[in-house]
Amino acid sequence: MTLLATGVTLLVLNKLITPIKKASKALDEYRSSRKLSVLPTEYTDEAGLLLCNIQESIYEAESFINEKQDLVYMLSHDLKNFAGNPQGLAKLIISENPSESVVNLAELICESTDLQFRYIENFIKLLKEQDEVVKINPEIKTILFPNILPFINEQVEQRLFDKNIKLNLVLECVEAKLKIDEGLLIQVLVNLISNAVKFSYFDSEIKVRIYSEDSKLILTVKDNGIGFDKHQIEELFKKFTKMSRLGTANEGSTGIGLYLCKKIIERNKGRLSATSDGKNRGAEFRIEFDI
Repeated sequence: MTLLATGVTLLVLNKLITPIKKASKALDEYRSSRKLSVLPTEYTDEAGLLLCNIQESIYEAESFINEKQDLVYMLSHDLKNFAGNPQGLAKLIISENPSESVVNLAELICESTDLQFRYIENFIKLLKEQDEVVKINPEIKTILFPNILPFINEQVEQRLFDKNIKLNLVLECVEAKLKIDEGLLIQVLVNLISNAVKFSYFDSEIKVRIYSEDSKLILTVKDNGIGFDKHQIEELFKKFTKMSRLGTANEGSTGIGLYLCKKIIERNKGRLSATSDGKNRGAEFRIEFDI
């Protein structure tokens, strides 16, 4: 009789747990791969109500994500149009055969807008990765670092020139197999170097080192600038951080650059951290990928 009672109890418990197991599986599938599950609604007890609420919440979340995606794509398209207007005018000026100094200025405008286009395209690429309805494990790609360095140099050379800062690139690892898109990795490094330039003093040096250690690929960007206190580290990577400061040449900031960098790296199974020995003692940003 005891065994029979135990068996009946286990059977009842299994029936009670079944809706919870289905709900848990549906949430896991949605969180990991954005898979929309159809939960059973035949249960009339509290568990059934829980399933209905979870189902509605998942569909509401999916609707919100799709609306956000459409809005951001629309804004990104408009931003590209706004960036294209000055570029079109600059090309028109060049076509009129002006003086050499005017041509140089117009070419600088074209280069600047090209960088804006690239940034917007990489930003949209990140959003597409985040908003795919069905996700599979990202394909591992071979990143050839000598091939990406010219693109990085191209995007930061004007900022370096403006403050007479030397960029010291130390390449100890030629290639690595990673899951991150090459364009996104370039954008992150450009943002980190630009951030280092912003907070570096004139006539100084920024060191970028790419190397492998203990089955990890490590990329560091180190400067000798204004640095920060240890208690400010977490604030650095917050969206619209209150820690947003003017650079050493009064450069402004939107406050979202480092936030986006961290999101991109973490999205691609890496880690981004920052260290500093304190005020006016420089800073180092470190990216790590397991390889």
